[in-house]
Amino acid sequence: MAKLIRFHETGGPEVLRSEHAGLGPPGAGEVRIRQQAAGLNYIDTYHRCGLYPVPLPSGIGLEGAGTVEAVGDGVDGLAIGDRVAYAGGPIGAYADVRNFPAERLLRLPDSIAFDTAAAMMLQGLTAQYLLRRTYRVQAGDSILIHAAAGGVGLIVCQWAKALGANVIGTVGSPQKAELARAHGCDHPIDYRCENFAERVREITGGEGVPVVYDSIGKDTFMDSLSCLRPFGTMVLFGAASGPVPPFDLGLLAKMGSLYVTRPTLFTYTAARSDLVAMGEELVSVVASGQVKIEVNQRYALDEAAQAHRDLEGRRTTGSTILVP
Repeated sequence: MAKLIRFHETGGPEVLRSEHAGLGPPGAGEVRIRQQAAGLNYIDTYHRCGLYPVPLPSGIGLEGAGTVEAVGDGVDGLAIGDRVAYAGGPIGAYADVRNFPAERLLRLPDSIAFDTAAAMMLQGLTAQYLLRRTYRVQAGDSILIHAAAGGVGLIVCQWAKALGANVIGTVGSPQKAELARAHGCDHPIDYRCENFAERVREITGGEGVPVVYDSIGKDTFMDSLSCLRPFGTMVLFGAASGPVPPFDLGLLAKMGSLYVTRPTLFTYTAARSDLVAMGEELVSVVASGQVKIEVNQRYALDEAAQAHRDLEGRRTTGSTILVP
């Protein structure tokens, strides 16, 4: 039997239920993973509330790490006892054991602990495509990252700093400002008492930034556009405050021939070769110490609903894991 978290209807955190279900042997191309930890990510709340619809009833969670317990037919390169991690579908990471497609797994070196892996895969791979593919940050660039004290934010701050960028980040409290600063954010801006668009212009001498990384959405989108210099790139990769309403694309011309993109990790990692290359780069920067993964909250699997409440209430910093 597998212990897992499911939801049978969309809604608030209260719809999450702890259940037990039978688990057959891994199918062709699959392995069974005994999970040591699962990662908590904002996309989990989008699935739970119905913003990103999934067939119901559904498991939840897209990130985990553990040990291979069984191997299905046709699987090459993985064996019982191998340490593995993943970020992406199929949904259902909030579980103690599960079957999973072997081609979507990454081998985990002994130098990376399971807790670290479960906390870093989805957020770290997101940071990789943001910084190295969507807009390739160069030394000397000034960048703006929203939610700089969050899981993706802390990774982006450290990685961008290692690349030689001038890092500007928004946060929601003085404590979060200090946390972001300690992780490479040169200019933390407390959006509750400062106008972040005005401060970005001040910091950059009126020039603006070449890229904004925005996971907040509705509340920050328009002001984020105003932070960009001509030909700048607006990267919307989340919607913590809600989806961005429709707007006149003519504004992009008026504001300096701007670019807007809405990337997803699942597009960037669709090809196995891309997934492996991105994973290797992530593991390299973590193993080297350039990026430290901060697991600041741990919850038991049964506490998934409270973990969602804390995440949506902006009471978390860094990364959060669920432990079976």
